[in-house]
Amino acid sequence: MNNEQKAIRVTYFSILSNTTLAIIKGLAGVFGNSYALIADAIESTTDIFSSLLVLFGLRYAKRPADENHPYGHGKIEPLITFLVVAFLVTSAAVIAHESIQNIQTPHETPKSWTLIVLACIIIWKEISFQIVIKKSKETNSSSLKADAWHHRSDAITSIMAFLGISIALIFGEGFETADDWAALCASFFILYNSYLIFRPALGEIMDEHLYDDLLVDIRNASIEVAGVIGTEKCFIRKAGMKYHVDLHVIVDGKITVKEGHDIAHTLKDYLRTEIPTIGHVLIHIEPNE
Repeated sequence: MNNEQKAIRVTYFSILSNTTLAIIKGLAGVFGNSYALIADAIESTTDIFSSLLVLFGLRYAKRPADENHPYGHGKIEPLITFLVVAFLVTSAAVIAHESIQNIQTPHETPKSWTLIVLACIIIWKEISFQIVIKKSKETNSSSLKADAWHHRSDAITSIMAFLGISIALIFGEGFETADDWAALCASFFILYNSYLIFRPALGEIMDEHLYDDLLVDIRNASIEVAGVIGTEKCFIRKAGMKYHVDLHVIVDGKITVKEGHDIAHTLKDYLRTEIPTIGHVLIHIEPNE
């Protein structure tokens, strides 16, 4: 199974998980008198749509290179990530607005059994985060990473809801709105996570150099190829799950053009074999002094 298939498979997991939890949270929030749980359900509902966006992006990014897109379609991934972040920010704004409205409106104390529901949700969302973030690292998918952080954000809102409901139950009358305050606090956590997701995706769109470890691997692998004396410039940019490389290598200045050409092709094939995440490789030959 290749990286694209792994990413798509785990996205289906996210969609199913978010759909199930949105229903559970919504019902528990309504019947358990907890707006924090209802806010949680709102966040899970936006997660469903964001996961569908991620699925679309991953499927589109799989398209092979063509005349108009010689480097493939991988750049759609950070664009999808931006949309996912927009969903996160929107859900945070809705939660914050509704929390403020509920704080100003007297209501019943949440039911104690909602804590059991929340505890199970927190455990499951953290497990989901670990599963998806692991796959995002394996596949180098920025949109999958954003999807993973949706699960973590969901876990955070559930933790805040758990604390808020606990305070309301322990202190009783006068603290009925504690879970609303918890939902309001959770909205700020969501906004912070949105920034953490947005920043790397912006760097990817801007071809920002963030790949020092990969640069070292490329240089080390290059000098293992016969005829390569050393390396000079090395530029790396990411598109989807692949890294495109522009590399200047030093060879003996006395060899023929054909020999230099052959070394470049051998090096290109070797790099793509040794480092499977590399996509296009452009080799520029430099003669030694």
